[in-house]
Amino acid sequence: MKKKVWIITLALLFVLSSILAGCSGNKPSSAKSKTLIFGRGADSKLLDPAQVTDGESLHVTEQIFETLVKYDKKTTEVQPHLAESWETSPDGLVWTFKLKQGVKFHDGTPFNAEAVVYNFNRWMDKSHPEHKGGEFPYYGYMFGGYKGDKGHVIKSVTAVDEHTVKFELNFPQGPFLSNLAMPPFAIASPAAVKKGPDQFAQKPEGGGTGPFKFVEWKKNDSITLEKNKEYWEKGLPKLDKVIFRSIPDNAARFTALQSGDIDMMDGLNPNDVQLIKGNNKLKLYEQPGMNVAYLAFNTQKKPFDNPKVRQALNHATNKEGIIKSFYAGMAVPAVNPMPDIMWGYNKNIKDYEYNLEKAKQLLAEAGYPNGFEVEFYAMTEPRPYMPDGKKVAEYMAEDFAKIGVKTKIVTYDWQTYLDRTGKGEHSMALMGWNGDNGDPDNFLYVLLDKDNTRTPDAGNIAFYKSDELHDVLIKAQRATKQEERTQLYMKAQEIIKRDAPWVPLVHATAPLASKAEVTGFVPHPTSNVDLREVDIK
Repeated sequence: MKKKVWIITLALLFVLSSILAGCSGNKPSSAKSKTLIFGRGADSKLLDPAQVTDGESLHVTEQIFETLVKYDKKTTEVQPHLAESWETSPDGLVWTFKLKQGVKFHDGTPFNAEAVVYNFNRWMDKSHPEHKGGEFPYYGYMFGGYKGDKGHVIKSVTAVDEHTVKFELNFPQGPFLSNLAMPPFAIASPAAVKKGPDQFAQKPEGGGTGPFKFVEWKKNDSITLEKNKEYWEKGLPKLDKVIFRSIPDNAARFTALQSGDIDMMDGLNPNDVQLIKGNNKLKLYEQPGMNVAYLAFNTQKKPFDNPKVRQALNHATNKEGIIKSFYAGMAVPAVNPMPDIMWGYNKNIKDYEYNLEKAKQLLAEAGYPNGFEVEFYAMTEPRPYMPDGKKVAEYMAEDFAKIGVKTKIVTYDWQTYLDRTGKGEHSMALMGWNGDNGDPDNFLYVLLDKDNTRTPDAGNIAFYKSDELHDVLIKAQRATKQEERTQLYMKAQEIIKRDAPWVPLVHATAPLASKAEVTGFVPHPTSNVDLREVDIK
């Protein structure tokens, strides 16, 4: 009798467990949340894309916010995105965009032409009630300043109807469409921004149309995003959650990848590349070198107001030695501010040779036969263009000492470093740039034109002000034919080489790595991080 009851009880339990399993939802019980942990070298500065220029901030905001147009997966060719199509007038002064319908911001409000108008007015007009939360530096870099400035490109942005927006320009701009694809010009929810621009830059809740929503930011630790289940691109994203984790040391980050604590990382030490290649549990990505690492001289401070001093330190820089010592061959010497993989590059320019005697001669001619003492700013966090800034500075300082230039190396955390150099507090500083849009304007105008010496977020941290260069770069911006623009940019590179506001150091191939289970990631020459199609198998 007891045996029969026991059998019946087991049968009932089996039936009950089957019913409960069937009621637990549509997903099989084996399904698990897909979380990607992305290890990086530094924390973000802010999370309002219009307020930042650093990759650590923009890599996060790219997942939350979207632009009217975007780049192809592997190139800087511009493709439709939130705008389905566009047309331009023959004179290049009017651009009309047809917007995708049915798209909503994460807060449920509609993406439409009025939202586009709001964002551009907020960025360009310093009297706008929400022109707050930062300095909107990229807008000034790419569009010639702000409303009322002499060189401001955009005359007006208007809503033709709910899904059509019109841009009228004060003058043609060759890279206009490419500029619109840049992450800082992503469209945010007006309703979310109006709640408080300063708060929005820290917690962009509900603010974007992108594949992931903001959840939490633990400063100097992690930023957590979750899947936007109402995302307008069907089947995307494939991940349920993304966590950006800050691990400043490259070696420690690589150890975290090997141990499985993170799933993906940038800032891989070049010397570790071979370890990745020999490990079938890991995967290597090589990001094309559309970047430049450089030493900028603050030309508004002595002795760097003298071009002969700047030329002398160019001659005292051993670029081949730097590449051999710190890049494991994954870089090429930089002759010009832009890499030779870009159109408009001037291959006829010869670099300053590494020649300490020539350097001493130029210092003597400049009135510094015994050299001088100077602070040398170096970043501590690894960057795609510079894996170890402090060690590179120490290496360069040894050669500088041989010509009498005694340096004191100064370091700060990344956010402070950007703030201080953007305000011009340095005498000379290591810095770098990842190209944003494949156009020479994005290197030469942004980094070296007098327009971009505006503080506190100067793009031109050499504070180099050349009317001759400015005239050439503005002509190049306003030309519509690439052949004409190419000739102007080649002339611009000649002027820059002569005046030597920088020591261009290297163009680096930036390695990234992930677990072998990670699929769908494509490294982009702009260094953009697109996680929409990334999956974990």
